[in-house]
Amino acid sequence: MAATASDFQDRRFLKHVLDNLHGIVYLEPLFLKFIDTEQFQRLRDLKQLGLTNMVYPGAVHSRFEHSLGVYWLAGEAINKIKSYQGQELGIESFDVKTVKLAGLLHDVGHGPFSHMFESGFLPQVFGDKWSHEDMSVKMIDYIVDKHHIDIENGYIKRVKEMILASSKHVPQNAATEKRFLYDIVANGRNGIDVDKFDYIARDSRACGVGCNFHFERLMETMRVMDDEICYRASEYLTINKLFVTRADLHRTVYTHAKVKAIELMVIDALCKANADLGIADSIHKPSEFWKLDDSILKRIETTDNPNLKEAKDLILRIRRRDLYQFCNEFSVPKDRLEHFKVITPQDIICSQKAGDVTLKEEDVAVSTVKIDLTNDRNNPLERVSFFKDFESNEKFPIQVDRISHLLPAFFQDKIVRVYAKKPELVAAVSDAFENYQWKIYGRTEQVHATPEKKRRRTTRSLVLQ
Repeated sequence: MAATASDFQDRRFLKHVLDNLHGIVYLEPLFLKFIDTEQFQRLRDLKQLGLTNMVYPGAVHSRFEHSLGVYWLAGEAINKIKSYQGQELGIESFDVKTVKLAGLLHDVGHGPFSHMFESGFLPQVFGDKWSHEDMSVKMIDYIVDKHHIDIENGYIKRVKEMILASSKHVPQNAATEKRFLYDIVANGRNGIDVDKFDYIARDSRACGVGCNFHFERLMETMRVMDDEICYRASEYLTINKLFVTRADLHRTVYTHAKVKAIELMVIDALCKANADLGIADSIHKPSEFWKLDDSILKRIETTDNPNLKEAKDLILRIRRRDLYQFCNEFSVPKDRLEHFKVITPQDIICSQKAGDVTLKEEDVAVSTVKIDLTNDRNNPLERVSFFKDFESNEKFPIQVDRISHLLPAFFQDKIVRVYAKKPELVAAVSDAFENYQWKIYGRTEQVHATPEKKRRRTTRSLVLQ
């Protein structure tokens, strides 16, 4: 049963908002202290799916509403566990508040344009590894200090540990007791967490792609055994559906070929503008980082600075739908995944045969997309512990062949896509890409040839020039 306002000690101090996914979400005073800051309100100006709305127009929801949703589901999860096992597990008010606060603040360190900023732009201009989880931890400290939030250090320490738990393990200096609490918001143990519950449902709704995974079923069957959240064995296929739905979203929405084309253009624009705007300079300074949001594109687009002309022109091309042209793609063979070498524009142009056009490195963009079920090339269900029924006291793994022979035997795709940065170069880039495949694999891995319509359009462009 969902928590209501009456579950809290005094409704006079509660505020509520109407969320289009979860209904009424109640906000308690402690959490409002963080929400009502300019650093958290910045999340309103970060689209949850970055540039995806340029292909799926409805994908304009923000990290603000997602964060409220994860806060709410984190509270639902810990309260359900507490209602059934609270006395047995020693769940206290401290535990409930830290789980909910971790849900609220887990994305406060995100940069513009979703994960593109972190995994696309920064690697090109910044050598060291950077993650939004690490920045979230720094931002929490900054918010507490900046706004003089009266909260015990123990709360903040636990919240930061929970946010970092998504990196496949709980920090070594984290508390060793109540390990299951770290699995609720950002589960590095098996990938089942309320963060996924919220964004899978919210993103599917916004993009209109439908969602047949219902997290409510899992929320009702959670049970802590040996300090781990386990699930009833009968929900095996429900959990599989969670991972498959996430992978489908990656394939059809997050890594859509045109979405990636636009991302590649924005990355190029940000790289060209970085020296003048110092975009990457703020990534270690919360006092500056919180000022950075999706409006950076409009700032470049409307500038009169002549140094930003190239970046401005790229954004103008996006507005006018003059995008980098998708040429073709192939899925890396399974036997080549382990030792896969990242393919670069240089690899493509070095595979070009003699022709009317001589390609240069700046004419080609390559995007390598990895889609898996959260556990690289392994079955994520192998990491999940189950129990038979609520009367049993034993947890166990389940082998996939005991459930169904229709489930996948392999769990990762790596897709290489190549784009021509100018429409008139599509034919030349496509041919070079095909030659590269023959050179590396001795065959063409791509399923479809580049459409003749694109090639004919390319020929006309060259004639007109």
